[in-house]
Amino acid sequence: MSNQIIHPAGWAPAKGYANGVLSSDGVLYVGGQIGWTAEQKFEAHDFIGQMEQTLRNILAVVETAGGTAADITRLTWFVKSKKTYLAHQAEVGQTYRKVLGRNFPAMSMLVVADLIEDEALLEIEATAHITPPTTTGAQQ
Repeated sequence: MSNQIIHPAGWAPAKGYANGVLSSDGVLYVGGQIGWTAEQKFEAHDFIGQMEQTLRNILAVVETAGGTAADITRLTWFVKSKKTYLAHQAEVGQTYRKVLGRNFPAMSMLVVADLIEDEALLEIEATAHITPPTTTGAQQ
């Protein structure tokens, strides 16, 4: 089995990248997600709103691959403003738990000068381990 490109149904086409790649050993690599919708439009222009949409986008890719939030093992955050992130830490925790529950994978956070999409305030990439479904009762 080779790598499988993961693209949630109804999402605008990814141009020049994959939203997710599921390897034959069940490791899902989720490309950097930002706070836009499936139509690649920003509805939220604040940090928490974009963060929530970003996490929902990650979860959509994971679920499309057959996983759940509990399968996420790593998140790497890229934020444009350390000050904004620190000013909203309580809301960050609440919003995180609202979308991903109490799953706390290994995480890194980097402050970056800019992101490719001008409106994006943060970008998050993820890794998940998707356990293949077990075949029970298969006829031989």
